[in-house]
Amino acid sequence: MISELKQRALHRTKIIEGQIRGLAKKIEDEEYCMDILTQSLAIQKSLSSLNKLIVENHIRTHIKDKLPANGGQQHLLDELLALYELNNRRGRQ
Repeated sequence: MISELKQRALHRTKIIEGQIRGLAKKIEDEEYCMDILTQSLAIQKSLSSLNKLIVENHIRTHIKDKLPANGGQQHLLDELLALYELNNRRGRQ
């Protein structure tokens, strides 16, 4: 894994761990359902952010070598990442 992306992904997983613990506590304490749902949605957003990092790493480490080396690689990589992000936004509507 690319070092920077690995560090960001590990940081994101630690945040998610804390969010999961917070969610479990809210459920155990029988907190207001809307508060539980809000926490759950925050976790889903964090997971989406983690997935984007993993997809970015995959593109930059595995797919990049299969793209034409005519200087347009960065544009294609950015386009793939934008497509992934757009797809995730539309999936939530």
